Amino acid sequence: MVLKFVAYYITQSNAIFTDAVESIVNVLASAFAFYSIYLAAQPKDQNHPYGHGKIEFFSAFFEGALIGIAGLIIVVKSVYNLFYPQQLSAILDGVAIIGFTGAVNGALGYYLIKKGKDLNSITLNADGKHLLSDAVSTLGLMLGLVLIYFTNLFVLDSLISFAVGCYVLYTAYRLVRKSVGGLMDESDVETVEKVVSFLNVNRHEAWIDVHNLRTQRYGAETHIDCHVTLPYYYELTQVHHEISEIDRLVSENIGEQTEFFIHADPCLPQCCHYCRLKNCPVRSEAQTIEVVWTLDNVTKNQKHFER
Repeated sequence: MVLKFVAYYITQSNAIFTDAVESIVNVLASAFAFYSIYLAAQPKDQNHPYGHGKIEFFSAFFEGALIGIAGLIIVVKSVYNLFYPQQLSAILDGVAIIGFTGAVNGALGYYLIKKGKDLNSITLNADGKHLLSDAVSTLGLMLGLVLIYFTNLFVLDSLISFAVGCYVLYTAYRLVRKSVGGLMDESDVETVEKVVSFLNVNRHEAWIDVHNLRTQRYGAETHIDCHVTLPYYYELTQVHHEISEIDRLVSENIGEQTEFFIHADPCLPQCCHYCRLKNCPVRSEAQTIEVVWTLDNVTKNQKHFER
């Protein structure tokens, strides 16, 4: 941040000023992200039975809001300087300085995104994408400033700044949109599709259908709950065994820390025509159709014969 403001001071470039303003956001957002990661790592307690992971969505929202404010400042100043342009100086020196900061931000952003995926951390992923987008915008500014140096078209400085400001606003929108979706417990479609895929491949005959499957994200942990239809005559120990097998299968293959709550439903005569269980002693009719579990039918709160 300091280096970018030094570059702005020696060049008086509006484009470099936009980069420097966004760096203020980087510092503030990272400070809040640091606290969020610390809090999200705290274990579950009596007051927080699902843990403290939701704070990560607040962190992403806070970062998105700050980025949005920075984007507005950049756009307003860019428009102002279109009518009242500033004379630039020491352009190549400024390009060298922000080029160094862009390389550092790019490397750090890539590292944070990688660690965010490894640890399933929304905060690290959001901060990494922000820094990576900052590095991309810095590269654009560098190319624009070099073009200004060779053409003396100083109006390009404000136009480039305006374009970067719009890009920053778009980045802010994406972060805020994702954080609001998480706070509203928006279903994670990618996770649901993974679960459905594993269950389809490793499906037991006794698992007549899976429905009302839902996901919630709590920091690094994904909470999943669903209903599973099993033969109504199964004893409790056998029901427990089948449910535990589903839990184990998903937890070992989903690629992230999961907490699975499964509700067992008894089968009904209407299930017989798609039930795969061979040698069922109470079957009222033969199996006539094969129901493939999909994102559509496992998320509905109804047995599959009610489709």
